[in-house]
Amino acid sequence: MSAQEENAKRYWRANLRLLAGCLLVWFLISFGGGILFADPLNRFQLGAYPLGFWFATQGSIYGFVALIFFYAWRMRAIDRRYGVHDGEER
Repeated sequence: MSAQEENAKRYWRANLRLLAGCLLVWFLISFGGGILFADPLNRFQLGAYPLGFWFATQGSIYGFVALIFFYAWRMRAIDRRYGVHDGEER
């Protein structure tokens, strides 16, 4: 196997690892925070609302937006590490 093919495999593994982590966080925020852990979270209040309800309605949106920025930041670092970035430096 050539060095370029090995580099492509490592890049793909890093990409899949990041994706799996982001999907796990997505699942915990949406399904976990809004459904699975709603009763324990509802013991706490955020303003006038139970925390489980807040996660199901508003918190998951904030979490998803943060997840998008995190993914873009990490993917840019992975692209640079494996030499597949588009050359645009910010």
